[in-house]
Amino acid sequence: MEIRRGIAVSPGVAIGPALVLDTEGILIPIRTVEPAQVDGEVKRLRAALAEASRLAQEKHRTLSAKLGQEIAEIFAAHAGLYEDPKLVRDAEILIRANNYSAEYGVSRAVRAIMKQLESAGISPLVTRLQSDFVDLEKQLLSLLQGEGGRPLAEITEPIIVLAHDLTPSETAVLDPKTVHAIATESGGATSHTAILAGALEIPAVVGIGRFLSDISGGDTVIVDGYQGLLILDPDEDTLKRYLDLRRRDCTASGIHQIFHKDIPAETRDGVRLHLYGNIEFPGEARHCIDRGADGVGLYRTEFLYVNKSGDPTEEEHYTAYKTVLEEMGPDRPVVIRTLDLGGDKFNVAAGLTHLEKNPFLGLRSVRLCLKNQPMFKTQLRAILRASVYGDLRIMFPMISTAMELRQCKSILREVQEDLEEAKIPFKSGIKIGTMIEVPSAAIMADVLARQVDFFSIGTNDLVQYTLAADRNNETVADLYNAADPSILRLLGHVIRSANKASIDVTICGEMSGEPMFTQLLLGLGVRQLSVTPRKIPELKRLVRQMSISDAERVADEALRLETAREVTSYLREQLRRILPDVAD
Repeated sequence: MEIRRGIAVSPGVAIGPALVLDTEGILIPIRTVEPAQVDGEVKRLRAALAEASRLAQEKHRTLSAKLGQEIAEIFAAHAGLYEDPKLVRDAEILIRANNYSAEYGVSRAVRAIMKQLESAGISPLVTRLQSDFVDLEKQLLSLLQGEGGRPLAEITEPIIVLAHDLTPSETAVLDPKTVHAIATESGGATSHTAILAGALEIPAVVGIGRFLSDISGGDTVIVDGYQGLLILDPDEDTLKRYLDLRRRDCTASGIHQIFHKDIPAETRDGVRLHLYGNIEFPGEARHCIDRGADGVGLYRTEFLYVNKSGDPTEEEHYTAYKTVLEEMGPDRPVVIRTLDLGGDKFNVAAGLTHLEKNPFLGLRSVRLCLKNQPMFKTQLRAILRASVYGDLRIMFPMISTAMELRQCKSILREVQEDLEEAKIPFKSGIKIGTMIEVPSAAIMADVLARQVDFFSIGTNDLVQYTLAADRNNETVADLYNAADPSILRLLGHVIRSANKASIDVTICGEMSGEPMFTQLLLGLGVRQLSVTPRKIPELKRLVRQMSISDAERVADEALRLETAREVTSYLREQLRRILPDVAD
C-alpha cells in the first residue's frame, strides 16, 4: 500500500479500479482470468507483440522513404522494444504466476521497467526511453482490446480516473455515475479540473505529484477528497475503514441536505445571507434547487464550447439559458456570465487560432469577445431572448478597465436595438454586473460601481493576478493563497465601494465556499455568496451559528495580521469555536 498526498478540491470518498487516462486512455476490464485461460492469455500477448512489431517496422519503411532514415529510426527502435526478451519474459511470468489477463500483465511489466528507469536518474536518454515505453503500452493495449478500446465517455463500469491533468473538455464529459473520483499529478485548488469536479460532485484530489508510473489500469485505489489522499493498492484494514467512512459520508450528507434545504441562511442576530449556486451545465440548476439555493449566482457559459468543432449556434445558447431559467422559476435570479474563453480554455472555433506565450495575460474573456463581436453578439442575443423566462442578469468577466465595461454595455445596447427592430421579445431593465477579478478593476471599484447594478468578486483569478502565482502550477501553490493580507485588503476596498454605491456584491470564487472564510466575509460586509451547490447546506448550518458583531470583530483582527499563515491560523481558530467538526 502506498499513500500519496495532494490538494483536496472536491469532497467525498471513492473506492474502485483505476483508469490511467494519460497512458492507456482505456479501461482494463479484466485483471485476472481462470487458470484454464492462462495459456490463451499468453498467446494473445505474443500475438499482440508480434503485430505491434510488424506495424512499427512498416512505419519505419514508410517514413524512411518520406522523411529519411534518421526520423524513421524511431520506429525501428520501437520494433526492437516489442521484441525485447525481458519484456516478453516478465509479462509472461506475471500472467502465469497471478492468472493475470494479457492486458493487465503487460501493463504491470511495462510499469516495472519504467520504475527501474526512474532509479537511473533524470537524463535525456531515460526520459526518451520512458516516453517510448508509454507509447509501447498504449499500442499493446489497443491491439489487445481491439479498436483502441472504448472512449472515456462510453465506459459503463465504475472507475476512478487517474491522469497527469485533465483539460476542461475531458472533465466535462465525465459521468458521475461511472467516474467515481479523479486524481491528478498536477493542478491546483482553483484549476478548471477542480471547479468541474466540484460541479459534477465527483470526489477529486489534484497536485499529487508523480504517481502514474506506480499504478496500472485496473488496480484498486482509494481517493479521499476530504484529506487530499490517493491510496494505491490499499490493505484490508484500510479498505474496510474507508468503506465504513463512505457509508457514514452518504448518510451525513443526506441528513444535512434534508434539514438545511429550506431554512434561510440567517445569523443569530437576524441578518440574512443569500446563498446562490455556481453552475456549468443546465442540468445543475436542479442541484441548486435540491440544496436550497436562492438562485444561480454564476452560470459559466463557456462550456457550451467544449468538444465542439465550431461555435454553438444562437439556438443552442438560447435553449441552455431558457432551460436554467425555467428550472429556477421567476423568484430565483440567474446570473449569466458571458464567455470567458481563453487562458486554459482553448477553443479554435472561438477565434483562438494560435497559442499565446502567456495566455492568462493575453486574448481571453471580454478581450476575445470585443475582438470577435459576431460571436459576442450571438451570445447576447440568446441571453436577451431567454430573459423573458425568469429573473436573468448579465455579468461581464475579466473587466480590467472602465473603457472595456463601457464597450460591453454599448454592444449590449446594439443587440437590444436589433431585437426591438425585429420585434423579438426580451425583458427590459435587466440588471448588469461585472466581475472583479483583476487588480486594476479592484482598485477602480469605486468608478466601476457607478456603471453597474452589481459586483461579483471572482477570488480565483483575483488571487492569481494579485500574487502573480499561476493557480494551476503546483510549484507555486504556497504563494497562491486567498488568506494573504493583500487579498483581504482588496476585498475590503471593493466591498466598501459597492456598499457606498448601494449595489450588491457577491463572492463567487472558491473562497466563498470555504467555511474558514465565511465569518470573515460576513464581517467585511458581504451578504451574498455563490458556491458549488453541494456547499449550500453546510454554509447555512454555519451561518446560523454566527452573529454579525462577532464576524466584524474577526474581520477587523484578520486585517491587522501580516502573513497568510497568521490569517489562516486565526480564521481556523475562530471557526473551531463555532463548529469544531467543520474546522477539523
